[in-house]
Amino acid sequence: MLPPGQLGAGLALNRISFQGAMMLGPAVGGVLLGLLGPGGCYTLDAITFLLAFYGAFGLPPMRPAGDASRAGVKGVTDGLSFLLRTPVVRGALLTDLAATVLSMPISLFPLINAERFGDNPRTLGLFLTSIAVGGVLASVFSGTYTRLPRPGLVMIIGAAGWGISLALFGIAPNPWLGLGFLVLAGVADTVSVIARGTVVQLHTPDAVRGRVSAAEQIVGMAGPDLGNLRAGLVASVTSGPAALVSGGVLCVLAVVAIAWRTPATGLRKRPRRGGRSRRGPGSTGTG
Repeated sequence: MLPPGQLGAGLALNRISFQGAMMLGPAVGGVLLGLLGPGGCYTLDAITFLLAFYGAFGLPPMRPAGDASRAGVKGVTDGLSFLLRTPVVRGALLTDLAATVLSMPISLFPLINAERFGDNPRTLGLFLTSIAVGGVLASVFSGTYTRLPRPGLVMIIGAAGWGISLALFGIAPNPWLGLGFLVLAGVADTVSVIARGTVVQLHTPDAVRGRVSAAEQIVGMAGPDLGNLRAGLVASVTSGPAALVSGGVLCVLAVVAIAWRTPATGLRKRPRRGGRSRRGPGSTGTG
């Protein structure tokens, strides 16, 4: 719906709403559970879903430009074929996989807390909060990087920053410094996610946009789970810090390799924006 020049800002707003819901939702849910009970909470949840559906049906018609996508197995084949022959989009998804599969820290937090920080429950509770704080900060100040002309390069830097920050967290000598590195990890993660979404959207034509979005969703859901499994397996034969540091280093190496192997006209250069063939409201450039 947005013109190319506003795409990054739109994705940043979407990220802010997601992170805001993740931070406030559990707290609000706890209050409502005490006031309304489980039945009241589920009733309110159903009502809000109906309101969301009402808003979706109120959107204007947005017919795809160009050839329409094929239904069924043929459509899935079209989407996979597009991913295989489009290095930029493929590189963006591989970068996300490298960051999540090789350097996902969530399953290691209890072990790190026990090994390095005296198994203090207060410290453990701050680990995830620190990542969320970094993500909110990066979203609020997203204009500093969504206006940059090379979202692919921004994505690469963000993904590498995620790995570096988590590796530093693994060797942090005290809790406060470790929490600071987690804040930086949250900043890098949000920068990478927003830039990756911009790259994928700008280089994907309407005919396969749904298929590519589905692939992006699969990567986003499966990558963290596989990453937590990898981290746990490595920690079981080494230690929590070793799993974090090795994962962060592998993440950086993989991201650099993906950027190097992707053609220079792709991730590291200014996008041509040829994928968006439809002009959005207020668009002044090529759609």
